[in-house]
Amino acid sequence: MKGPAIFLAQFIRDEAPFNSLDGICAWAAGHGYKGIQMPTLDPWLIDLKKAAESKTYCDELNGKVRSYGLEISELSTHLQGQLVAVHPAYDVLFDNFAPAEVKGKPKARTAWAIDQLKLAARASANLGLNAHVTFSGALAWPYVYPWPQRPNGLIEEAFTELSNRWMPILQTFEKHDVDLCFELHPGEDLHDGASFDRFLDQCDEHPRICLNYDPSHFVIQQMDYLQFIDLYEDRIRMFHVKDAEFNPDGTNGVYGGYQDWIDRAGRFRSPGDGEIDFGAIFSKLAQYEYEGWAVLEWECCIKDSEQGATEGAVFIKNHMINVTQRAFDDFAGGVSDQKTNRKILGLE
Repeated sequence: MKGPAIFLAQFIRDEAPFNSLDGICAWAAGHGYKGIQMPTLDPWLIDLKKAAESKTYCDELNGKVRSYGLEISELSTHLQGQLVAVHPAYDVLFDNFAPAEVKGKPKARTAWAIDQLKLAARASANLGLNAHVTFSGALAWPYVYPWPQRPNGLIEEAFTELSNRWMPILQTFEKHDVDLCFELHPGEDLHDGASFDRFLDQCDEHPRICLNYDPSHFVIQQMDYLQFIDLYEDRIRMFHVKDAEFNPDGTNGVYGGYQDWIDRAGRFRSPGDGEIDFGAIFSKLAQYEYEGWAVLEWECCIKDSEQGATEGAVFIKNHMINVTQRAFDDFAGGVSDQKTNRKILGLE
C-alpha cells in the first residue's frame, strides 16, 4: 500500500495556497502527504485535454509535482462521471457541474461528459497512472425506494441505458490499460454491492470495471463495510480513507428527514472521529495484498478542513501495514519433506 495521499477536491478554493498547483503541492507536502489525487475540472490544476494529447505536458506536470516530493496518485472525474447519466429531475442541479455551452442541453451535456472520461483515460496513461476514479451517474435513483410500485422492467431499462453509455468509455480505458474505479455513492445508480453487480452483469463482467473503496458510504447505508472487502477484493483498486457515523433516533434514520448534514443520523466525519474500524480495513486490504494508494478524502460537518488534513496524514501513516515476509512461527519449524510428512501420518 502507498500513502498517505490526499484528494484535493474539497480543498480547492479561490485563495492561496489552494488556487495554484505550486501552492497546493507545497501545502500537501508540508502536511506529510506523499501523493495527491487530482480532480480534473480546473485547468490551472490540470488541463485534461492537453494531458490527453501531450506526453510532454504530462511529463512536465509529473516533474512539477515530484519537485515537492509528491506523486499524482490518480485523476478524478467524479463530477463529469455524474453527468454521463442524469435523470431529468436533477437537470437544473447538475447543470452546475457542466460548462456553459452545454447547460440546459441534456444530450450535449452527456456527450461532453463521455468525452471527458475518454480524455481522462488517455491522460491517465500519459501520466503513467493505472487507475482512475469516477461516479456512474444515475437514471434510476429517483426510484430507489419501491413506492409507488415500479413498472416491470423499469430498472432493467435504466441499467441497459447506463451500460450503453459506459461501454465505449470502458473500451477506451481498456485500450489505454487503465482501470476505471467507480465510487459507490448514494445518488448514483452504482451505490452498493447489489447495484454494482447488476452493472457488472450488464457489462459482461468487463475487466476494467473496478472500485474505489470508500467505507463511509456503506456506514450511511448501514452495510457491512468489512465483508464488502471480502466480496469485492479482486475489483478494489483505490481506497478513500473517509470516516462516518450512524446515530439513529426516534426522529430520523437512513433517509435523514431532509435535514442538513449535522442533524442527520448518518453523517461524514474526519478519520478517527466516526465509527469505522480502520484497523480492520487496513488489515483486510493488506491481507488481500492491496497495492494502491490510501487517500484521505476529508468531509466532516464538525471539524475544520485544515485540522482534518493535518490529522489525516498521521492517521493514515499510523494505520498502514508493512506486510510480513515470514511466518511468525518460523522459529519453531522443523524438517519439511515428503518422507517426513508420510512418517508423521503413519504411512511409512
